[in-house]
Amino acid sequence: MDLKSVHSALCRASFEHWCEHALAPLGQTPAPHHRLLIRELERVASGATKRLMVCMPPGSAKSTYAILFVAWFLARMPRAKIIGASHTADLAERFSRTAQDVIRDNTDILGFRLARESVQDWDTSSRGEYKAAGVGGPITGRRADLVIIDDPVKGRAQADSEIERENTWNWYRANLRTRLRPGASIVLIMTRWHEDDLGGRLLDTQRHLWRVVSLPAQAIEGDPLGRSPGEWLWDGDPKYGYADELRSVLAEAEASGGMRDWQSMYQQDPRPGEGALFKVAMIGAIEAEPASWRWLRAWDLAATEDVGTANPDWTVGVKMGKGPDGQFVVADVVRVRGGPDVVERLIKATADRDGKSVRISLPQDPGQAGKSQVLYLTRKLVGYTVESSPETGDKSTRAAPLASQMNVGNVAIVRGSWNAPYLDELSTFPSGSKDDQVDASSRAFNGLIAPPAPARTVDINIMGR
Repeated sequence: MDLKSVHSALCRASFEHWCEHALAPLGQTPAPHHRLLIRELERVASGATKRLMVCMPPGSAKSTYAILFVAWFLARMPRAKIIGASHTADLAERFSRTAQDVIRDNTDILGFRLARESVQDWDTSSRGEYKAAGVGGPITGRRADLVIIDDPVKGRAQADSEIERENTWNWYRANLRTRLRPGASIVLIMTRWHEDDLGGRLLDTQRHLWRVVSLPAQAIEGDPLGRSPGEWLWDGDPKYGYADELRSVLAEAEASGGMRDWQSMYQQDPRPGEGALFKVAMIGAIEAEPASWRWLRAWDLAATEDVGTANPDWTVGVKMGKGPDGQFVVADVVRVRGGPDVVERLIKATADRDGKSVRISLPQDPGQAGKSQVLYLTRKLVGYTVESSPETGDKSTRAAPLASQMNVGNVAIVRGSWNAPYLDELSTFPSGSKDDQVDASSRAFNGLIAPPAPARTVDINIMGR
């Protein structure tokens, strides 16, 4: 057997070898998460896995390997019948067209050619068949040994529509599932959008049937790739820069109130659009803070610095006011990530800007270190009314009084650049990844409704000690 024949046989025997061959002309090689996907797809081809769900962030090249898998599967099973589905017929046909291009470029290696080349429906010279269909589109009269569903959700509007989600589920259950031949396999490759999207519905109703590979952009405990918590996906390829792009996306999401999309699409952990505690739709907006109200700036302190691989907490200061008729307004939110010196500067600068009529509330951590921290910060705020107290009870319990007022429309916010990330955090509490703004808001609200605590006074004689 000559070298070319050996190489061809190796490509047909090993999906990993085939992928390396097919990507070499493009100057690409599989990254670690691609090799994990390759191994999982090989399990499908061998029959070891009948239902495979792969959840990865946008842009992670998951569809590339699904396309390569189609060509390889037809080389392994020459008479296989495949259905490829995507959220629209256009996307399914683009997937189909790319698979055809791969086959044309590698006919000698794969051992077959295209016999009929319609992009919606094509055959191979070895009597294999491929049908491209949009989710919800017609597939009656066809049978499949393999179904590949790639990106079944078109976007946020579709994901949030109960009608669209139900239509997708009914199409899967009544149309697609009934097209399987005995022993057939299904591969679902997607980015998660909603807790009740197709992947979520399958996990809720038939979790035991599915082998699930879920790779978040930023690793959490028990990562399938063995990454430490906080490590980024595809971080070993500086030329492509995928991990750098993920960092930028996260920063933009945090700044613009897009953490729900980050949590679902990038972390593969979708959360409800309306929080379990706060009904953000009931929060009104006003143009300026009212005059002559009682004002308090409450802080939630986090001394962690951003070390680049973690997702540290924020130090947050929420300014809230109470009106004469019992209305409440959140007038301003400031936040920063940094060490004690950065936090100290922010608190002092914010106090100077608020003025001495605004009370300041600081949380006191348990133990001597917490007392020392509060004493140190209070010394820096001479001339201001400073209160401190330990946090008691769990976060949801502390937030409940504020939520009860927000949920009946008795709390408004002043329009500002901080609004989007603030409302975003409220909408995902308590299941969201961050709760610093909620904690500071709870402290501010509870401080406004409680009898004023004794102001902390500082003996000028100990200021230099």
